[in-house]
Amino acid sequence: MRSWWAIRRLPNVALFHFEDLKRDMPGQMRRLAAFLEIPVDEARWETIVEHCSFEWMKRNADKAAPLGGTFWDGGGGSFIHKGTNGRWRDVLSPAEVAEYEERARKELGAACARWLAKGGAPD
Repeated sequence: MRSWWAIRRLPNVALFHFEDLKRDMPGQMRRLAAFLEIPVDEARWETIVEHCSFEWMKRNADKAAPLGGTFWDGGGGSFIHKGTNGRWRDVLSPAEVAEYEERARKELGAACARWLAKGGAPD
């Protein structure tokens, strides 16, 4: 992450955060299309957004997972799992979370650690 953060302002780099995609997938998709200079076909936009949704990908897991999910036990449905963020909270203790957060700040700096934790526009 440190290397990507260091070059985040280069004109050919764009950082996207899963939390931002969860909050506003259509907006993030438009941001990506603009970055890649791909025109958005408004007539197909709703279908495009639907096909990028977790629900569509879960229903069509063998189409959405890399190589049809052949590398995962249970196929594509194992790859397209829950579509949630923060499941680590149920695994790590509060002390472990605090240790990670402190290490992230030390290793990456406050701005990068904050972005990793919450998303938003990278500073």
